[in-house]
Amino acid sequence: MSQAYRSVEITVNGLTYNKQVEPRRLLSDFLREDLDLRGTHVGCEHGICGACTVLMNGHTVRSCLMFAVQANGAEITTIEGLATNGKLHPLQEGFWENHGLQCGFCTPGFLLSACELLERNPDPTEEEVRVGLSGNMCRCTGYQHIVESVLAAAAKMKESSKS
Repeated sequence: MSQAYRSVEITVNGLTYNKQVEPRRLLSDFLREDLDLRGTHVGCEHGICGACTVLMNGHTVRSCLMFAVQANGAEITTIEGLATNGKLHPLQEGFWENHGLQCGFCTPGFLLSACELLERNPDPTEEEVRVGLSGNMCRCTGYQHIVESVLAAAAKMKESSKS
């Protein structure tokens, strides 16, 4: 017996999509498979690792724990939506310049978590960055370069806001 499809309207990275989805369709699968936005990674599928983190209405959510129908009417930002007009976001630049990634699998989740952190607290301390990113896991690094990347981005963003 097939489930009835539900209509959803979701704005992702500034584009609005009207789609029919199964009620059990995960937001991560919707983004990756229906919209072909492969930057949202699925790691643990239990919401623990943070690789699937996206912004929903400006707040981080684990897309592997949400159904697409729960995002109906929402604005979603994925890693693909962070850059603007081909210019990297300061956080992306920070990760690039400070070696904040190794294999890159966890990076989209870290970047979007850091986005929310810097929106709430544009001048965080090292400890505040560590706490703010504590919901994301990286198996490759010791986190030091990730923290340095976020602090560098915060400084760059603060400097550019003065200009």
